[in-house]
Amino acid sequence: MTADAMWDAQDPWWVISSAAVALHGVTPIEVDDVDVLMSVVDAGRLMDRLGVVPIEDGASAMFRSTLFGRWEAPPLVVEIMAGFHVATGSGWTEVLPRTRVPVFVDERVVYVPDRAELAEILRLFGRPKDLERARLLT
Repeated sequence: MTADAMWDAQDPWWVISSAAVALHGVTPIEVDDVDVLMSVVDAGRLMDRLGVVPIEDGASAMFRSTLFGRWEAPPLVVEIMAGFHVATGSGWTEVLPRTRVPVFVDERVVYVPDRAELAEILRLFGRPKDLERARLLT
């Protein structure tokens, strides 16, 4: 459903976090939701089309997005993030992958960062579950 929903994206988009680790074939991995990172313009258009209302208070002490919403129709909730940043020791750092690897799921393409970059992103998040996912990737 996620791949189908992205049909009109004009800019690069990625699945990140646990779903991306699983798409790289890592096991065992628990996936509670699908985190999609995309441009603000594409996220706004997608959320409008899907009827997803932006969550104004989507920020936390660790993460923030310019635009954030939760698409709850699929079996796993899809979190749509645009302008996504993580808090680091040097302030807010934008998460914008440099690599884009196509992964085929039911004859549809889903994009993820390559394994090395995904591990970097997970280490940047720094939570124990993310560090474990990074370890499993490498």
